[in-house]
Amino acid sequence: MEILFKAEIGGKSLSIQTGKVAKQASGSVVVQYGETIVLVTVVAANEPRVGTDFLPLSVEYQEKIYAAGRIPGNYFRREVGRPSEKETLTARLIDRPIRPLFPKDFFYETQVIATVLSMDHENDPDTLAMTGASAALEISDIPFEGPIACVRVGRIDGEFIINPPIADWEKCDINIIIAGSKTGVVMVEGGGNIVSEADMLEAIFFGHSAMQPLIDLQVKLKEAAGAPKRPFVPPEKDLELAQKIEAFAMPKLCEAIVIPEKVKRGKALRAIKTEIFEELGEDYADRKGEVYEVFNDLHKKVSRELILKQGRRIDNRKFDEIRPITCEVGILPRPHGSALFTRGETQALGILTIGSGMDEQRVETLSGEEFRPFMLHYNFPPFSVGEVKRIGGPSRRDIGHGGLSTRAIEPILPPKEEFDYTIRLVSEILESNGSSSMATVCAGSLSLMDGGVPIKAPVAGIAMGLMKDEDKVVILSDIMGDEDHTGDMDFKVAGTNEGITSLQMDIKIHELSQDIMKKALEQARTGRLFILEKMLKTLEQPREEISPYAPKVISIKINPEKIRDIIGPGGKIIRAIQAETNTRIEIDDSGIVKISSNSQEESDAALNRISEITIEPEVGQIYDGTVVKITDFGAFVQILPGTDGLLHISELSKRRVKKVTDVVKEGETIQVKVLEIRKDGKISLSHKALLEEKN
Repeated sequence: MEILFKAEIGGKSLSIQTGKVAKQASGSVVVQYGETIVLVTVVAANEPRVGTDFLPLSVEYQEKIYAAGRIPGNYFRREVGRPSEKETLTARLIDRPIRPLFPKDFFYETQVIATVLSMDHENDPDTLAMTGASAALEISDIPFEGPIACVRVGRIDGEFIINPPIADWEKCDINIIIAGSKTGVVMVEGGGNIVSEADMLEAIFFGHSAMQPLIDLQVKLKEAAGAPKRPFVPPEKDLELAQKIEAFAMPKLCEAIVIPEKVKRGKALRAIKTEIFEELGEDYADRKGEVYEVFNDLHKKVSRELILKQGRRIDNRKFDEIRPITCEVGILPRPHGSALFTRGETQALGILTIGSGMDEQRVETLSGEEFRPFMLHYNFPPFSVGEVKRIGGPSRRDIGHGGLSTRAIEPILPPKEEFDYTIRLVSEILESNGSSSMATVCAGSLSLMDGGVPIKAPVAGIAMGLMKDEDKVVILSDIMGDEDHTGDMDFKVAGTNEGITSLQMDIKIHELSQDIMKKALEQARTGRLFILEKMLKTLEQPREEISPYAPKVISIKINPEKIRDIIGPGGKIIRAIQAETNTRIEIDDSGIVKISSNSQEESDAALNRISEITIEPEVGQIYDGTVVKITDFGAFVQILPGTDGLLHISELSKRRVKKVTDVVKEGETIQVKVLEIRKDGKISLSHKALLEEKN
């Protein structure tokens, strides 16, 4: 049976339909907003995965190019290969708020697939996909503690807008995505153009209020089309085993958990696990998963009690204290900028490379081709956490951290008109114990300054944590890995000393109140300013000059009609100039010519060649021209490349000339003066005027 419900969001109708397509999935919905349509399906296996102690949830988001009425531009003309960056980031966006809402011991393999079927270039499908994922889970037989909904909030000229059109995003000084339940916020992702904490908090809860019709819509949908939830009884715990492990391991765990160094602490915890099996004997050799689960629960309990009851952190820091920070710049000679940022046991090496416009990244999206003059790539090698793993392409986590860091840094970059370069930052994580993405922001900002990029202001980032037990709430600044793992929130905030440029919040509890978020934002601001102060002690401002190894870029404006003269037949002339001067030349239709090279001398040589071709003749100017054609009434003389003028027979000499060839012959050089340039572009020349001037 087809069922469709509608709600008004941001002044437009949003509909969720079920019962028409994909009926063999555990749950499926079609979400439509304007002419953007997303199909979201969810399926869970009938039996739990054997030997698994976590939720085996996978989320896929697919943008079909046909949705925008286009054929893919790749060789195969179909959607192939790994997901795009946008698809990966959106899949993570869907995963993060729904994952905590499954039962703790639900070990059934579960898959959410969101497919964009239509795209109207006005309404982005990402928020629809997230709301659709919740709706599909709500009407399925899969246990799920929803519903949740999602909206985008933008701010233009001080006014908040729900789901602003894509074309207006550039006008927004706040652009964030919020996911929430009926009573609280569960996820935030986005950024701002250096905005205050108060404004960002207002935007978040403006979005939470606006999404409520979507929550109500899902409740009605579930009542009308929801399947009975499958019976799910969490596996019984072996209380006797738990008591044995707790009695043996608790004293040792309390000692190990407060070892400040991550490697030593990890080694001590592994030793306790080994001792537990020795204590239990061979009867438990085949129950490793169960033993590890009990141990991990005990580990989490001890870690939380350390903070909530003893008021103490692993490394004895205060709740709002930042780990020791060191910064170095200019540590790599050949890249165009470099910085090493170390905070506690987290270390990021930021490397800057700048290039010409030809180095911009070309990306095919549903909205068409995009060209990106700024790229930030985040790499997390296994040695950074003392592990051995196969090295492959960037993971979803790598792409997600890179996206967060990109949003943090992009607002402080100079406009193209002031700094006409393509910028690539790479963050190599060399050590990690919490918040390597925020270390990336700090290292990236310093490497930009080291490379002489005239940024608006340095930017820093900090990760905040939360421990909550009923009315007891503790907010932690600059969390370590263990605090992230055992805590209830991961809240990353980046910005300048004036305001926020990027933020990301995920929680493991069901929702977060406005008061807690306000306190977390203010504590994050204090920590961010402290980190910025440390960074500025290393390098106060961008260097005055870019690296001598960076390309030199010169831009000039020419008459668009001269473009074909520079390019030449089949590109012959421009290729010759580039080869002879060792430069790269770009020309756009408006007549902007950009020359990039490795030295000023090469750029100047190319500029001179182009100037010779594009220079415009002037009335009264004298030129040494070449006779290119002779007629009965005069000679045509080339005074500039591609520019000829008529030297009339009467202007050849002071005396009367019977035949043009009596004075000049084809191929000869003759000095002429421009007498007139007519509206149709024809040029009149004179040699006689120069002879008269000499007398």
